[in-house]
Amino acid sequence: MAADNNSRWKTRSTRPGRVESPPGTVSVPEKWRAHTSRHGEAPARPQRGSLARAVSALESRLAEWLNVGAAYLGIAVLVTLVMVFSIAPLRDQVSQVHQALLEALRPASVDDVLYAMLAIDDDNRELLEHLAGTVAESTEPQEGEVNPPPTSAESINFVGLLKASSEESSVEGITAAQETALRSYLARKYRIASSVAGAIINTVFVVAREMDLDPQLILAVIAIESRYNPYAESHVGAQGLMQVMTRVHKEKFTEFSDGTIAALHPIANIRVGSRILRDCIDRRGSIERGLACYVGATGPSDGGYGAKVLAERRRIALASGIPVGR
Repeated sequence: MAADNNSRWKTRSTRPGRVESPPGTVSVPEKWRAHTSRHGEAPARPQRGSLARAVSALESRLAEWLNVGAAYLGIAVLVTLVMVFSIAPLRDQVSQVHQALLEALRPASVDDVLYAMLAIDDDNRELLEHLAGTVAESTEPQEGEVNPPPTSAESINFVGLLKASSEESSVEGITAAQETALRSYLARKYRIASSVAGAIINTVFVVAREMDLDPQLILAVIAIESRYNPYAESHVGAQGLMQVMTRVHKEKFTEFSDGTIAALHPIANIRVGSRILRDCIDRRGSIERGLACYVGATGPSDGGYGAKVLAERRRIALASGIPVGR
């Protein structure tokens, strides 16, 4: 029987292309697979829970939505900018809407003031004849004179000053180079139109001669008080370029037909504010004490207000090349 088994094994093993192990033995690959399955293979990782899979899917979906939304938003902004800045009729419509909003929101009592700050062309000249009670005198220039500067505060018309400023008219008392440097400094630092800076400089120099004050001191007070915003108003009610307390100095506005609302007019505000400053200096005896009085300080300390004003006056004088006055 054993012989028969051996003969059958030999017969099977001699078949070409096939190698078999003797009965009762395990082939080498099978042993290797069994060994690695017991010792070498890493255990299978546990499957993630349904909640984790849901969160991951939600994060992926949100990321896709955000990407798509950002792309569409960028396209919408780009298209809007192209339409606004490249299509002339649409630009005109936007400008008309802007003008309509200004007309609707502008108080009737300050119409002249707003136009005086913005308009310098002849089309609006008839609208600007009356500016907060200050009317320009229609005087013809003498032979050899071209746009002579105003000589008194009563004859100042702010629109006329804007017109003269746009035409590079010189300011009395300083050279053209000094005026240009001063105008450039104020326009650049306080972000106002160059023509408006020139008109304010003209006004300040006229009023300063009337009040016997250093023009650059008045310009420095305007800088610290309102940063050249003629419509500024503090939490205590101080208004305009020089932040005049209209309820305290109501009587100083009687010369203006609009009363205390004239505090929002550049010329009226500079005139009244300069008169208050002149009174404070006369009462206290010095510029430093006068500035403390102007800001309302009753004690020896003004909280650094005077130092700020005088420092700005020095910067203005350095930028313009105009010597510091009294």
